[in-house]
Amino acid sequence: MSPMSDSNAQMRAVYIISVAAELAGVHPQTLRIYERKGLLEPARTTGGSRRYSQADIDHLRRIQELTDEGLNLAGVKKVLELEAHIAHLENVLIQARAEAAAAVEETHRSYRRDLVPLRQSVAPFGDAAEVLRRLSGR
Repeated sequence: MSPMSDSNAQMRAVYIISVAAELAGVHPQTLRIYERKGLLEPARTTGGSRRYSQADIDHLRRIQELTDEGLNLAGVKKVLELEAHIAHLENVLIQARAEAAAAVEETHRSYRRDLVPLRQSVAPFGDAAEVLRRLSGR
């Protein structure tokens, strides 16, 4: 399975509320509470029924981990927001590093294009001025 199709499968909302609750190890009413508190936003069918994806199930499990550690739902919401912000910043940093590396490589390529071969001469230190005069054509 390609990474793209795997990603699509993660986002496909296929589970009804009772199945999603069972997979996440919570009561269906808990999912409704999480939705009201803004912790979860399931997809909806045209008839208005909730549908959950595997990503939603993973998100529910993360919420459960945090509440098991003693956070209230407001704290969980803040932690999730901060985690999402950190993930975004990490992606921005990765992109910036890639762009910087490309810019450095392009600069190095331009330096190599600008280099002109120079005849190499070996001369004792005292004769350096004479060598430089010869090289400059004087």
